[in-house]
Amino acid sequence: MADNLAPACSRGDGTSQTFLVFQPYPLQIGQKIFIESGPRRGDWEVAGLSDRKVRLRCPLSGREVEWDRFCYLMEERTGTWPHPD
Repeated sequence: MADNLAPACSRGDGTSQTFLVFQPYPLQIGQKIFIESGPRRGDWEVAGLSDRKVRLRCPLSGREVEWDRFCYLMEERTGTWPHPD
């Protein structure tokens, strides 16, 4: 399992490649979200946040669950990869 504090891997030759970019989505309390697939699939309301956790509330049952943050915005880019420092 990757260590969150591990240094970035060594840099390559910097050629142009297609790569995916992931970054944590800046959720806000009160936002209504829909998770499209997986075991968390469905509609949720953001009920609480910390640096590491997100608490979600089901709008139908009112049940609240807390998970490690997992929502990421993803896009595909073409450019220099690995990223130069």
